[in-house]
Amino acid sequence: MEQTAELQINLFREQLPSMEEIRTLSHLVHSSEANRMRLAEQVEQHLGSNAGLTSLEAGIGLYILGRYREALAKLQRGPDGKEKHLYMAFTLRQLRKHDEAIQSLQRAKDAGAEALNVSLEKVATYRHAGNLEAAAKEIKSCSNFQNVSAEYHYQLARLQESEGLYDEAVANYKTALELAPTHHRALFHLAYRYDLSGYEDQAIERYKQVVSSSPTYVSALLNLAVLYEDRGEFEKASSCIGKVLESHPNHPRAVLFDKDVESSKTMFYDEEREKKRSRKNQILETPISDFELSVRSRNCLRKMNIRTLGDLLNITEAELLSYKNFGETSLREIKAILDQKGLRLGQALEDKQLQVETTPERDASEDKGLMNKTVDEIQLSVRARKCLQKLNIRTLGELTRTTDAELLGCKNFGVTSLNEIKKAMSGFGLSLRSLD
Repeated sequence: MEQTAELQINLFREQLPSMEEIRTLSHLVHSSEANRMRLAEQVEQHLGSNAGLTSLEAGIGLYILGRYREALAKLQRGPDGKEKHLYMAFTLRQLRKHDEAIQSLQRAKDAGAEALNVSLEKVATYRHAGNLEAAAKEIKSCSNFQNVSAEYHYQLARLQESEGLYDEAVANYKTALELAPTHHRALFHLAYRYDLSGYEDQAIERYKQVVSSSPTYVSALLNLAVLYEDRGEFEKASSCIGKVLESHPNHPRAVLFDKDVESSKTMFYDEEREKKRSRKNQILETPISDFELSVRSRNCLRKMNIRTLGDLLNITEAELLSYKNFGETSLREIKAILDQKGLRLGQALEDKQLQVETTPERDASEDKGLMNKTVDEIQLSVRARKCLQKLNIRTLGELTRTTDAELLGCKNFGVTSLNEIKKAMSGFGLSLRSLD
């Protein structure tokens, strides 16, 4: 088949391309929608062939295109060799068949694959499976490659991040880049770690390095656009999105983000509303000790562990009156204090009950586990994650009690991020609270 200028490596030829050539091809394919379409056309033309080498080449092509189940079927028909078993391992990992992936990696090693490469791919596979102990044991066996292999330090850093060892991960990303300055994955993940940790200047600098050496690194461009928009540098944000759309004109997130950035240029930040929200929170956090109460009322509230005005909104009149030595006189004192602030006993409980009534019934045990799942456990962009942090939303349960308006009220949070969160929640059968 004739090679194109964009796809300089022909996957289908008499001799299988080297692993390095295949990695280059994969990078080219993911650099633009047009290149992806060209590879898809090449693969489709050879899918009907059952020849061993062609099946292997088609399987690798399908893997690059993200068509993993088809890829696995084709790879299984290919001739034995390190390439077949490596790409079967990569495909099985994407299909979450981690044990089978480990077995395939071992077969690749037996077929002549480089031992270090196989071990580091095992580390990545164990990490994807959540088996951090096995990953740590495997990478320990490669410790003689410390300060020698950039990929070793990269995989070690990814593992350390999974273990919550963020400072150690940053140090290893830096070591990987000292050994291989063009290691794009190490550079991107170092930028992303800075981003999540709030070191925006360092994150921007690293993201810029990624896109200068790999102009169509979509994730880096999108994250960089988020940081620029947060700073009000809308033209720079638009430029980043424009680069994504040049190579991926139908990229759904980029299309939405482009609209979001444009709207941000004229977005009105309601400072008065934010001040009101802050004042309300301050009122609810006001200690009971700040008010003049009788000794009996004060003692009863202290024994009931009611410390603030907000605590009073979570208890009813009946519950207060049922407490020993708490009578009508004390109740009137409490209600008078709340009336001054436009509040009432049990107000928070009423709001919660309203939410329960408008939420479909779910299995109790399943619901509890799901609602306690942290928002860090779902895949969200940096912007969406930062917004939830600002609103102090930590779990899916807290997210279901939040409205569209509350999220959109967070500064620089737009429709793109809102749709992203809604889509993530819908995957769990959940939704944001409706005011209807």
